[in-house]
Amino acid sequence: MTRVLTAGRKEPVSGSTRSVVVFLHGYGANGADLLGLADVLGEHLPDTLFVAPDAPESIPGMPSGYQWFPIPWLDGSSEEAAARGMASAVDDLNAFLDALLVDEDLLPEQMVLFGFSQGTMMSLHVAPRREDEIAGLVGFSGRLLNPELLSDETVSRPPVLLVHGDADDVVPVQSLPDAAEALQNAGWKEVYAHIMKGTAHGIAPDGLSVALAFMRDKCNL
Repeated sequence: MTRVLTAGRKEPVSGSTRSVVVFLHGYGANGADLLGLADVLGEHLPDTLFVAPDAPESIPGMPSGYQWFPIPWLDGSSEEAAARGMASAVDDLNAFLDALLVDEDLLPEQMVLFGFSQGTMMSLHVAPRREDEIAGLVGFSGRLLNPELLSDETVSRPPVLLVHGDADDVVPVQSLPDAAEALQNAGWKEVYAHIMKGTAHGIAPDGLSVALAFMRDKCNL
């Protein structure tokens, strides 16, 4: 049984919805953490709706913090619990995306997933396994989980932009070339990358500018 995700949203500047960007936040954050980016991006993507769901699981001791799935080295959970949590979150997210497209009368090719950290992990797992290809995927400061499964389980290959800070002390910057190589080995033609110099685990202005250009040029937003 899927869980209904609560989401914040920022309406298109133009008042007309022709595309949607779905922000997927990192571990311990919430949807509001990324929704502020809509204030910057919306000026350049006036027909785009921005939506930012909270991950399905609250984190004990963190009143406004959510997780898509447990992280064993952070919370002491088992690998089995992490795998179960991720499987459930994938179902929840897919149901959320399906309902969003219906409610907004949009097609998959009008939707971009924009992830950060654990949200990038979710995006890189979900998008390739969706039957109808989305417009594109932006992944900041994350990594590709279970790369060995990608070739066999991929059904669509949307354009992907991977962005990472070279001073990230949470998710190593090596995760970017590792993910890019796995995607290319699984048949991706459009994989783009940008390294944010001197940036830790976060989103720097240069990375956001590259993401905007990618969404306009490669995703047709």
